[in-house]
Amino acid sequence: MDITIKIDADNCEIKIEENKPKTKRLEKGESTLRLADSYTVIDIETTGLSPSFDDIIELSALRVENCAVVSEFSELINPGYQISDFITSLTGITNDMLKDCPKIEDVLPRFLDFLGDDLIVGHNVNFDINFIYDNSESILQKAFSNDFVDTMRLGRRLIDGLDHYRLQDLALYFNVDYSHAHRALEDCKITQTCYEKLKQIVAQEPEKAEKLKYTMHYSTARAKSIHTDNTIFNEDHPLYGKVCVITGELSMPRKKAMQAIADVGGINADGITKKTNYLIVGTYDYSNYGKDYKSAKMKKAEEYKLNGQDIEIISEDVFFTILSENENTEVQT
Repeated sequence: MDITIKIDADNCEIKIEENKPKTKRLEKGESTLRLADSYTVIDIETTGLSPSFDDIIELSALRVENCAVVSEFSELINPGYQISDFITSLTGITNDMLKDCPKIEDVLPRFLDFLGDDLIVGHNVNFDINFIYDNSESILQKAFSNDFVDTMRLGRRLIDGLDHYRLQDLALYFNVDYSHAHRALEDCKITQTCYEKLKQIVAQEPEKAEKLKYTMHYSTARAKSIHTDNTIFNEDHPLYGKVCVITGELSMPRKKAMQAIADVGGINADGITKKTNYLIVGTYDYSNYGKDYKSAKMKKAEEYKLNGQDIEIISEDVFFTILSENENTEVQT
């Protein structure tokens, strides 16, 4: 048995806990480099680095609409045992501060309600996402599937020459006050400011967008992972029974577009074959369709079309129009 021993000095108890099995996080959201104007920034503080061994002691978030902060969430969480002197020194959170706080079971549902289905922004945010995902699965029996932007990853693409791309490095680069860092809400505020400044880099230097072009969405979605609960379909819908492949950056996350295809009875596929009926091309890529740039999927689709195969190459605008022909399908871009 894989166990962890935790000491609760206040109650003179030794707790032996079986470690949570490692999850594959199959329904984790997509990592994207989107430059959004509406999103929610998150940050957490924990008792350590591993979701399997450690626990969340603070959950914070900032909701941003049209680039302005409109609301915030921040709560401390009692992990049920004494936190280390190191964590106290790092975060400023003490055992006295936590002893009367609610448990994660009480705070997490409120936190997830605050997030809704917003795009998540955070720094080195996979760390936060993994803790939240694992706790959501174990406590609420549901996955945490929000798509997310990592400002560390974005910074590496847009800023040259830094030795490191920690939050403090971006804060120093952008002249953002970092003196109150390591409390979750303050880190959210620093991250939000840095994200807006990263967006300004692209606005002021449009050529920087080239560094994001092919990796706007790192899609973890695969055709075999997309399923629909629908049992009744409009068999006259243009996508019903059709094999669809997506290439390039869409204005909605790829996983959601694939889900919309499945929900109208379409068939998702990851690569172009002779069975493919539609290649759906993201707006940026489609705008370059007649120029030098063509993805491997585009070239393959063209080859099949010239050979008489039943395949169409369409832009995402046409794709959204086709989807909307089914009155039971909602498409949010």
